[in-house]
Amino acid sequence: QVQLVESGGGLVQAGGSLRLSCTASGNIQSIDAMSWYRQAPGKQRELVAGLFSGDSTDYANSVKGRFTISRNNDKSRLYLQMNSLKSEDTAVYYCNVETQWQGDFWGQGTQVTVSS
Repeated sequence: QVQLVESGGGLVQAGGSLRLSCTASGNIQSIDAMSWYRQAPGKQRELVAGLFSGDSTDYANSVKGRFTISRNNDKSRLYLQMNSLKSEDTAVYYCNVETQWQGDFWGQGTQVTVSS
């Protein structure tokens, strides 16, 4: 089992920045990939940024050049630096990890609201 707790969300003006954090505990040695998803009201949950084996990354087109995903060495922390925020970035942001043997796990989410 892996437990995930997100933090760092809040209210920010358009053009501003936020840094989300995700703290992982439990069987973190089994983590393969770590990602951030988001879900806006009335929309499906979507991948925002992923960090995969070999430290390869993937970003949604809508956030490329504005968001940066990173983690610490032991995979107990995942970050999302969000710059030049837009109103359309407003959503609940979720931390997700994929493990080697136990499937994937989700955090409870953190709200990001961008005012225009």
